[in-house]
This record gives sequence, C-alpha cells and structure tokens, in this order.
Amino acid sequence: MKKHPFLFLVGGIFSLMIAMGIGRFAYTPILPLMQSSLSFTDAVAGYLASSNYAGYFIGAILAGVLPLKKHKTFYLRASLVINIVTTCLMGFSHSYILMLIVRFISGVTSAFIFVLASSIVLDKLAAIGKTNWSGLFYAGVGFGIFFSTLFIPSLNNLFEWEGVWIGLAIISVILFIFVWLWLKDSPNRIMKKEEQVVVTQAPPLKWLPWLIIAYGLEGLGYIITGTFIVSIAEQTSTFSNDPAIVWMVAGLAAIPSCIIWSNLAKKWGFVKSLVFSMLLQSIGIVLPVFSLSKSSLMLSALLFGATFMGITTLATTLARQMSPSNSGRIIGYLTAVYAAGQMIGPTFAGILLSHTQGFNSALVAAASAVFIGAVLLISGIRYER
Repeated sequence: MKKHPFLFLVGGIFSLMIAMGIGRFAYTPILPLMQSSLSFTDAVAGYLASSNYAGYFIGAILAGVLPLKKHKTFYLRASLVINIVTTCLMGFSHSYILMLIVRFISGVTSAFIFVLASSIVLDKLAAIGKTNWSGLFYAGVGFGIFFSTLFIPSLNNLFEWEGVWIGLAIISVILFIFVWLWLKDSPNRIMKKEEQVVVTQAPPLKWLPWLIIAYGLEGLGYIITGTFIVSIAEQTSTFSNDPAIVWMVAGLAAIPSCIIWSNLAKKWGFVKSLVFSMLLQSIGIVLPVFSLSKSSLMLSALLFGATFMGITTLATTLARQMSPSNSGRIIGYLTAVYAAGQMIGPTFAGILLSHTQGFNSALVAAASAVFIGAVLLISGIRYER
C-alpha cells in the first residue's frame, strides 16, 4: 500500500463505476431496448426508474442513521456484491413486479456504496492533504456510464437486452476484484490543521438547510433527463439507429467534469460554482424543448454530463467542509434528500408523458426545479468572500 498510496482512489473510482455508472445509470440506454421488446409505456418506465430511486432514498437514510463507522469496508463489499447480483438478475427478469423489486434493492445498495465509498475516500484524501483529488474519485460515475454504454450495442446484437444486463454484471465482477484489494477503511487520521483551514472557507452549519433543499431540487430535475434522454433521442430521425450515443456523450462529459468543477470551486468558491453549474444544467435540460436537432441533443447531453456529477462533487465536498468530523452522516442526509427528488422525478415525468404524449412539459418542469435550486443557493455566496 505504501508503494502505491493512491490505489484506494482507483478502488473508489471502480466502486462508483459498478454502483452508479452501471448499477443505476445503465438503465437509461437499456430502457429503449426493453421498451421495444417488452412493449411497456413511458409511465411504466418511470415507475421502474422511481423504484430504483426509492431504494436509493431508503439506502441513503439507512447509511446516515446506522452505525457503520467501524465496519465501513465490510458494508461496502457486501453492498457491492448485492448490487452486482441485482444487475445480473435484471437479465433474467421478465416479470414487471420482479423488475420493480430488483431495481429497488439495486437502489438501496447503490446509496450505501456511494455514501460509504465517499466517506472512506474523502477522509483518506483529507488525511494526506489531497482533498482537491475528490474530483478524480467522482469521475468514476462518468467512466462507468461511458464504458458500459460502449458495450451495450454489441451485447444487444449478440444477446438482446437480457444479455446486456448479464454482460455488464460480468464487467462489474472484474472491477469488484480491484475494489476488494484496494479500497479499505483505515483508522480516522484526519489532520486537524486541514480541518481548521477548510472550515473557515465554508458557510456556517446554519446555512446547511439551503444546501439540502437546493440539492433535493437538483435530484428531482436532473433525473428526468437522466432517465429519458436516450428515449427522446430514439424518437428523432437523427438518432433512431443508435440513440445510446447521446448517453455516451453525457458519460464522456462527466469524466473530467468533477475535476474541472473542483478547480473552479478553488477560484470562485464552492457556492458560486454550485449556482453556476445548476444554471448551466437547467439550460441543458430545457434545450430539447426548443430543438430536437442532432446538435441540440448532443449539447443537451454534454451540458447534462458536464454538470450532474460536478454538482454532486461540489455539494458533498462543501457539506464535508461544513462538518468534517461527521462527514458520513452529513453526506447521508444530503444523498437522502437528493434521492427523494429522484424518486419523485421519473414518476411525475412518466405520468406527464402519458398525458401529454410528449417530453416538453416534463423537461420544462425539470429545468425549473434545478433553476429554483440555483436561486436558493445565492444567499451562501457572501460567506465565501
């Protein structure tokens, strides 16, 4: 471990690739394949997505409440094993009820993995004075989205949508071996000096409710694009053959985004960066309402990918700076509110889609939620001056 002190960071990246890039977000590019094969409606697709986010919500609350501090490594590994099993089970599910249950369990474990891996990695980075590397860790979600989407067309051609899920589960098993070897919790050795320096730069704890509400609105808004962007692309003549390419663009944009936003936060401050990233995202969400051209959808995917994980990086790092000694619990609360927004979003969007027979009203509602969240954060900028 001493020869390669940053292998834990690679382990953290791989854990996010498994739980988020594949376990959660592979559903977006596989959804059109499942819909054409199983003929279920947009409302049903929304319920399936919401089932996953309901699990994520429960998992985030449990991760914040349960005493996991002493056995983080054990809980992380157990959650990863169950998460991979649920990804595989999706390939064997043809019953809608079974799919709802499997996606729910997948959501619970995704939240556990996100909170536990974040807590382990951010604490270790703080202990060695490298908190600016948190952007590299969160890039794992973008890597997961990009690499999983690369395999989807060929897996689908060979084995249909069922084989896509099973193939992605096999890839997850390979990644898990490295997580097992490299990502372990160590006794808390956070530098007091670093804590004191950081705390002076962050808003006071009394400002936390604004961050939590804004982050919940972000969860509600971004997930509508995150669930349906490939389905939107599939309905246009430009992308009808290979709509998953839009999701690949989002994944590619997500990879460097966390590092870019972390660096911007150093120059501008975390709150100002959060406001700007959420305003950019609301523009990206609403773009397809005005134009469904190839360039417009690509730009929408690019803005989405460039902001959604950046916002998570900024919000979780900011929350950790506001309460360094209680990082796991604070990140758990933030993740729970975000998950509550995600749970409401796809169901609400699915119902709107079924009534309006189009995506516009759902996208306008999503963009509005994110925009309002950005406005709520403006009050925190004064603390960073």
